[in-house]
Amino acid sequence: MAQKLKTDWVLFTTVVLMVLFGSVMVYSASSVVADSRQGSSYYYAVRQLMWIVLAIPLMMFFKRLHYRKLQTPAVAFTLIGVVMMLLVAAYVLDPRQHRWIRFPFFGGLQPAELAKPAIALFLAYFIALRSHAINSRYTLLPAILALGFITAAVIVADLGTPIVLVSTAAVMFCVAGLERRYIVIAAVVGVLACTVAVAAKPYRLVRVISFVDPSLKLVDKLDSHGWIRSQMKKTITAKDTNYQIRQAVIAVGSGGPTGVGLMQGRQKLFYLPESHTDMIFAVIGEEFGLFGSAAVMIGFLIVLWRGIRTTVLMPDEFGRYLALGITTMLVIQAFFNISVVLGLVPPKGIPLPMISFGGSSLLVTLASLGILLNLSEHAG
Repeated sequence: MAQKLKTDWVLFTTVVLMVLFGSVMVYSASSVVADSRQGSSYYYAVRQLMWIVLAIPLMMFFKRLHYRKLQTPAVAFTLIGVVMMLLVAAYVLDPRQHRWIRFPFFGGLQPAELAKPAIALFLAYFIALRSHAINSRYTLLPAILALGFITAAVIVADLGTPIVLVSTAAVMFCVAGLERRYIVIAAVVGVLACTVAVAAKPYRLVRVISFVDPSLKLVDKLDSHGWIRSQMKKTITAKDTNYQIRQAVIAVGSGGPTGVGLMQGRQKLFYLPESHTDMIFAVIGEEFGLFGSAAVMIGFLIVLWRGIRTTVLMPDEFGRYLALGITTMLVIQAFFNISVVLGLVPPKGIPLPMISFGGSSLLVTLASLGILLNLSEHAG
């Protein structure tokens, strides 16, 4: 007789509460801007609810789908192939930003979001298959090629997602037993690739340098020929790239311990750009204060706890690495977003999972959490 599986109610309840809280905060953060730009204060909130209606059944589907049905080369390689095709399509169909595939009356799909679970699933399958020879070149080269192609395709338009992808892969390979020399080589290559990606795009260069060296004193000492300054001048974006961070820090600081109250925040009133997407945590900090911000971070710590617990207790390697990959992917993305809002790292557009406005992010996040819930049910 088959053993009856038990739902991980701690994780499930946390996810549902965070999604519902996120929908409330999307309305609070966007109502004034939506009324001004779209003619309705409910414009973004209604669309977020529509995405939730689609995402919750998707999460429940993956929660009920046995995770071992994903442990096939057909699923692992097909998903990677689909992501690559969608990324190429986005590059062609969105010549300005290279990020979106847009549909009439539906909004847009951001293929880079789908790349995150695709890499986690592919690496879980591949590492489990080759765990006996994880440091062999026959293991490392195919994994590097898959990760490299996806990262190269994404980094053209987005630097935040590649950071999540590479960090997820790094954690998975380190846990799998990758030798220290390969870790060092990967770290050096990663830093060089990131440096090239930043230098190749003037707006990225401006963001990083303005964050690290706003007065440009260090830049002038290191670059006597003025190449960096000339490269920075090529950007057409706002020169004051620290403006967004300053407004976010003001919002968080003005919230105090308990906040100014729901809907009462001021920074979202055209002071804080992207207040309902990348900077929504700043609105939470202002309206709910330290306690509200801490509650959101505790929510992600619960996801981390349940993910690690699942990783440790899984009876097979594929399930173990899949749980690790999904958990790493979600938690790194969340704490990277929060670090940007708090001014700890340079500004980079990356959504806060389950909270920020955005259909692609919500669908991918809840589908991934559905898989994690299924894994948790099968954990020892």
